Amino acid sequence: MAGRTMNNPILSRALAALLLLAAPPLLSGCGPARETPPLADAKIGGPFTLTDQDGRKVSDGDFAGKYRLIYFGYTFCPDVCPVDVQTLMKGYRKVEASNPALAAKIQPIFITVDPARDTPAVLKQFVRAFHPKLIGLTGSEAEIAAVAKEFAIYYKKQQGSPGTPGYLVDHSRQAMLFDPQGKPLALVAQDKDADTVAADIERWAR
Repeated sequence: MAGRTMNNPILSRALAALLLLAAPPLLSGCGPARETPPLADAKIGGPFTLTDQDGRKVSDGDFAGKYRLIYFGYTFCPDVCPVDVQTLMKGYRKVEASNPALAAKIQPIFITVDPARDTPAVLKQFVRAFHPKLIGLTGSEAEIAAVAKEFAIYYKKQQGSPGTPGYLVDHSRQAMLFDPQGKPLALVAQDKDADTVAADIERWAR
């Protein structure tokens, strides 16, 4: 009857059971489950020892506990590499501004595919032009060949156009984000814009 409280214990238990069935399931943890990174099962990356822009030996172990934003290129690249690195570092600066705690856990790294010309001194001038935190790595021809193989990077010297001194280097054009254990997470779209770079970083680095 209207206005009367239902006190039938059997009906009360039945109603409670129905309400539990109808209620949305509780999620474990805080927030939605993290999506699987697109490069989660890729065989990319591995141990390496190279030389940084200050002439110091650097190994992959030195970046343990840090996300790594890695781009392979060369400083004598006439157009593509400087533009890509500039876009990457602009995107990284956006993360620094919006989420400084996350940015502090990310190490940007530039690895040359032209070790004959990209000495530590040359790399130092190059990386300083883009961001004080950017590390440049070089090494012997054999060391660069080995790390490029580990990271699935293609590169090959090409003769420049007639009348142009020196040579060019054809190489894979991609930026990759790795987790704090050095496992691959995702590509970062350095060929788009800084906003896209920042969004890619914040999507996969937590």
